Amino acid sequence: MLLRRFRALSWLTGFLLAGFFGNAAALAPNPAPTNATVTAQPMPSLAPMLRQVTPAVVNISSKTRVEVRDPYFDDPMVRQFFGLPATPRERVEQSLGSGVIVNAAKGYVLTNNHVVGGADDITVTLQDGRNFKAKLIGTDPDTDVAVVQIRADHLQALPLADSSQLHVGDYVAAVGDPFGLGQTVTAGIVSALGRSGLGDSRYQNFIQTDASINPGNSGGALVNLRGQLVGINTMIFSPSGGNVGIGFAIPSNLISEVMKQLIAHGKVQRGNLGIQTQAVTPRIAKLLGLNSSEGIVVTRVDRGSAAAHAGLQPGDVLTTLNGKPLRSVQALRNSEGLLPLGSTITLGVLSNGHLREVRATLRAEKLASLDGGQLDPRLRGVRFRELSRDQRRQGLYGVMVSKVLANSHAARAGLNRGDIVIGVGSQRIANLPMLRGLAGVRPRQLVLVVADANGSHYVLIN
Repeated sequence: MLLRRFRALSWLTGFLLAGFFGNAAALAPNPAPTNATVTAQPMPSLAPMLRQVTPAVVNISSKTRVEVRDPYFDDPMVRQFFGLPATPRERVEQSLGSGVIVNAAKGYVLTNNHVVGGADDITVTLQDGRNFKAKLIGTDPDTDVAVVQIRADHLQALPLADSSQLHVGDYVAAVGDPFGLGQTVTAGIVSALGRSGLGDSRYQNFIQTDASINPGNSGGALVNLRGQLVGINTMIFSPSGGNVGIGFAIPSNLISEVMKQLIAHGKVQRGNLGIQTQAVTPRIAKLLGLNSSEGIVVTRVDRGSAAAHAGLQPGDVLTTLNGKPLRSVQALRNSEGLLPLGSTITLGVLSNGHLREVRATLRAEKLASLDGGQLDPRLRGVRFRELSRDQRRQGLYGVMVSKVLANSHAARAGLNRGDIVIGVGSQRIANLPMLRGLAGVRPRQLVLVVADANGSHYVLIN
């Protein structure tokens, strides 16, 4: 019985290998092979494909200098008493990851934002052992994609595949530098497509694979059997911290659009429809008199937005996007955030029982702003703007400091561009109208409650 099972398993393995490498003749009934014929047959291997791929996958190491903050030793009197230097103390944080050369002539290398974002020093190591200092071209935290550039000869680049042609079950290989061990290849299949709701990136359409991905693989290549780049490995799902066969990669089609904008502008200029939506639940479908709960319903249309010009109204149900079924709010958000400004999309709209198509051209989100000098003379040189829709989706509130002139009262007090003002004195500030409502109020001490990357603190402006 055990022998029969082993023979059946051997036959099944031969069948899969024959289909995998396109050798249908392996399944044909043949006489028992001799030792000479077995030796003459080529062994199935990924090596020929990988010989073309691995020179394009690089190791990336980065160093970031981070200021060390200490409430006790930051006090100038304490520093003077202990004779500490006036310059802030720093520590160096190091990051290790992978990257993929996508343009050999210009030396462009794709990687993850979390590998190189904010780094002061980036080094790229090629498969042949050469090291190069890299220039950061641009990063996009919203998709976790970054582009760096090296100046080197004899580079080899990977072509990008059309990731929309991927199917669950397709064979893929992951190439990177896990744990700093050196270049490593693992193989598996595409386990799922279109994964979202993972990690910190806002625009998500991940490829899930069971090819082993571990720390250090971030930014490395996920390739098909033709040696084409189908994705950039970016994260794993693991209760223990090690590989459990659930890894995720950013698909090449998403990367391609982001990369073009990073190279052209250094950042991604995102379009916006100017609407708020929610999924159509069975309860909402019944309320709107719909026959199914597919699509998403428009709950708000901003005045003067691309959606308003296209004729969309609250209560409209969006059913398709560029001819494809629209099944989630995330799918629409991805399209808004990944297409460049000026792109035109076609939406299928169900309104009052009638189905129609509308075309909308994505525009930049218009954010209202306010000159601080209109609120208080001590705020001259400061400009505030309302938070973007994406920032509000993250649960943030307040107003963004978009400009601070050097040597202004606010700059000397420690207010910085990018700070978010969440309060003035004891008054909570949730949005720009609330801040504008304080015009004319002249407190003796102007105290702003500010949130930044290190938390919240007070800024006293005299």
